[in-house]
This record gives sequence, structure tokens and C-alpha cells, in this order.
Amino acid sequence: MPEELKARELRLVLGDQLNVGHPWYSQCDHQVVYVLMEVRQETDYAWHHVQKVLGFFGAMRRFAQQLREKGHRVLYLTLDDPRNTQEIPRNLRWLLEGSGAERFAYQLPDEHRLDDQLKAFAEDLDLAVEVADSAHFLTERTELARLFQGKKQYLMERFYRTMRERTGLLMDGDRPAGGRWNFDKENRGRPSKGHLAPPPLLFDHDLSGLSELVRRQGVKTMGTVDARHFPWPLDRSEALQLLDHFVDHLLPDFGRYQDALMPGQWALYHSRLSFALNLKLLDPLEVCRAVEEAWRSDPERIGIAQAEGFIRQIIGWREYMRGIYWAHMPGFAERNFFGHDRELPAWYWTGDTRMACLRDAIRGSLENAYAHHIQRLMVTGNFALLAGVHPDAVDAWYLGIYIDAIEWVEITNTRGMSQFADGGIVGTKPYVSSGAYLDRMGHHCKGCHYDVKDRIGERACPFNALYWHFHERNRSRLEGPDARPGLMTRIGRVYHTWDAMDADTREALLNKAERTLQQLNDL
Repeated sequence: MPEELKARELRLVLGDQLNVGHPWYSQCDHQVVYVLMEVRQETDYAWHHVQKVLGFFGAMRRFAQQLREKGHRVLYLTLDDPRNTQEIPRNLRWLLEGSGAERFAYQLPDEHRLDDQLKAFAEDLDLAVEVADSAHFLTERTELARLFQGKKQYLMERFYRTMRERTGLLMDGDRPAGGRWNFDKENRGRPSKGHLAPPPLLFDHDLSGLSELVRRQGVKTMGTVDARHFPWPLDRSEALQLLDHFVDHLLPDFGRYQDALMPGQWALYHSRLSFALNLKLLDPLEVCRAVEEAWRSDPERIGIAQAEGFIRQIIGWREYMRGIYWAHMPGFAERNFFGHDRELPAWYWTGDTRMACLRDAIRGSLENAYAHHIQRLMVTGNFALLAGVHPDAVDAWYLGIYIDAIEWVEITNTRGMSQFADGGIVGTKPYVSSGAYLDRMGHHCKGCHYDVKDRIGERACPFNALYWHFHERNRSRLEGPDARPGLMTRIGRVYHTWDAMDADTREALLNKAERTLQQLNDL
């Protein structure tokens, strides 16, 4: 190591720990060196979207430069640095030996695999080790598990109310603003055909050099990018611009249309702040306070249902999912409640399907490294669950394709909420639907090759027969002793409707579904 990088202490900063407000940086200590590294360990553990790789590395490089400009000492290992072993522990070992450091420090990782890896590494060191909190989340890792100790059900609504009371967000004294905790029923609007949301705010970064480096190093990626005009925020100032744009232009209609599906409108009224939040460029509480302030300042323009719907996603759902992750990993990653075992259809990697809603969602994901939550839950996730795809395959796809996908938030949403593979820890029921829901929430069906009104014909919407096939083949699991308490109260009418059908209709639906399952790659 160069003489100028000799240090008393090395501090590791991971790629999703780019928090300029962390206490580490409150003062400069020239005996401390901050270490950031681009490593194949992180590009290769999953097949990532090219925008995800460029976004992480681009933000890390900018963060390192900002630390230097503030007077901190930084060692940044690029992907092609000849000293780079491409593994975090091996790099740290030679860095610690070369620096002469007496102390090693790192922030708590958000992923279980990195937490285990750094714990094991630290235990082998013959020097002092400090583990700092990341100073980002509003709850501790184990808080949710303590709150629901001894319970089979982890009710998000109870947790959300606790968070509202703790933070004071949308509270009038000890009562919820507007007289209700949850305005979800107001958040299911369907825009008229031809409705156009304001265009998303896109940035314009030239990452062509970084893109060429990634390609030259042989990193396997999916999706597309115009690296000369990379569109995502790469530092805190840009993330704040994205927040301001959301509040000023999108929040007034966010809640109303947050569940809507509009062909060609991949962002709609969604904030697209998840990438910046998950890299810790933004603080979750500051984001929520900005939204609350906008509502309180102009309640005529921004209804409480809009503000509450967004804040619930951050202090409720996001923190809740992190708590689920730390309460149930690593076993959560092995859960497969339905015993599903099919492969993911090949068109999930191309978008080459005649189903309009899936084609739009998948092609948009490959192009933008993003899809909003209803596209993820009720289009791509819904179909994978109906088709009986193995949760491992679904996990791998979601973890790789989305720029905001980090395991702590991806696997709980995918394996839990989307695929119900956890048996009901996260979701209150399997989130499946026939084509009728997709038709009700969007405008894809009228331009689709398949007929959403048809259930068994040659061009019947595949969602229709698969919906009934899913419930019939899993009836023993959903009604049996291992079923989530209260589950049949929520889905019992599905079976009531099924049982009321005549035998010939039920047989025709099941036969149609079986034929569909045999030709999944050709839909």
C-alpha cells in the first residue's frame, strides 16, 4: 500500500451504505482510511441488470469523491485494479496488513450473507473491531421479532400504527390525522384511457467508460442501457431533486392511481425513490416528512389519502419487511409452502409473450430496471404463482432485474408477499387474480392477443383458467391445519364460487389450465 495510505484504522463502506450524514463523517481523522471496492463477488452472486451494476458503481465512485472533497482519506478499488482480489475479505486482509492499521470498522450490512461474511472475517482478526449501525433505518433489526414474539402472524397494520405513533407522522396529538390510520380503499383508482402522468424525472450521466469497463471485465448482465445518458440519481443532491419532483408533480395523484396499470407508462405517479433510499442517499424519515409537509401546507392539492398511502410504504412496509428479513433469515430463503417446482418461462428474460400486461411489465423492466409494485405483485408475480414457478427462480429474477433490489427487501416481498412461499408470515392471503382484476386496474386487455372475457377457448386469457387451477390444486394447503389463521375468511368465497360451478365447467377449466402449463414458453 502506498505510504500515504498508512493508517491507524480502516473503515469499510459497502455499496449500499452511501450515507453522507453518517456519524463517521462528522469530523475528519487523518488516521482513518475509508475503503470502498468494486468486486466480482457483488456483481456475480446474481445475474444483475446492467443499470443496477452501473448505478451502484457510479454512486460509489461519486460518494468516494465527495468524501475526499470533505477532507477524508479514501481508498477506492476499481473493478480492474490489479490489486483487487474481487472478494471483500481477501481485499480487506491485504489492506489491513499493508496499512498497519490497529483497528477495523464496518457498518452493519443489510444482507444476511454479508453480515455472516464480515462477522467471520472480523473474528479472525488480531486487532480491535468496531461494528457501527448504518444510521438509516427507524427500527433495530430485531425490533419486529420482539414486537410479535410468540405470534405466527406478523400484522403489518399493528406495526405501522406503532411507527406512526413513534414518529408523529400524520398524527394529530394521539389520534391519526383524518380520523383513520389507513386510506387504502381510496388508492385503487383506474385512470381513463389516454390519461398521461407527468414524465418521470431522468438524469443524464455519461457512464460509458464505466459501462465499457464492466463489459471488458466480463461481468454478465441483463437488460439494456444507454450508458451515455444514465437516468438514475447518483448522489444525495440528485436524490433530493427526485424527491422534490415527486412532491411537486406526482404526489397529488400518487395514492389515487398507485395500483393502476397503464400501457407504456412505466413510472406513472410513483416516486422511484427506492434506489436512492436503498443506497442510503436519502433518509426515510426526511422523505416522509417532506410528503407530510406538502399535505399539511396544501391539503386541497394533496389529499391525505395520497400522503398516507406513500408514508405507509416507507415507515410501514419498508421497515416491516426489513424486520421480517432479520426475524426469519436464513430459513426464509428456503420456504416453499406450495411445493412449486416449475421453471420460470423463458420470456421473463425477453418480454416476448403475447400477453400484453406481462409483455409491457417485462420489457419495461428490461429497459428501465424498474417496475412499480402492482406490476411486480399482480402481473409478473401473480403469473409466476399461478403457474407454480419455484420460488428460487422467482427470487433470482426479481433480485437481478430491478435496480432497487437488495435481498433484505427483495426476498421478503417476492417469496413472502408475492409468492406466499412463507405460508402467510407476510401476506394475509395469496395475491392471485384472474384476468378480471388486471382489466379493472388498467388498459392492457383491449389490445391483447388473448380475450380477458374467455376462460377456456383457444385465445382465453391464461390468467383465468390458471386462477382456478391454483386454488383447486392447493386447496388442502389453504384449508388445512398448516394454513394461516383467518386465511379462509379472506378467500373462502373463492371456493364457494368454485364449488357452485357444475362439474363440466370445473373440468373444462382444469383441462385448459393443464394445457396452458404445458406450453408456458409459447404463451
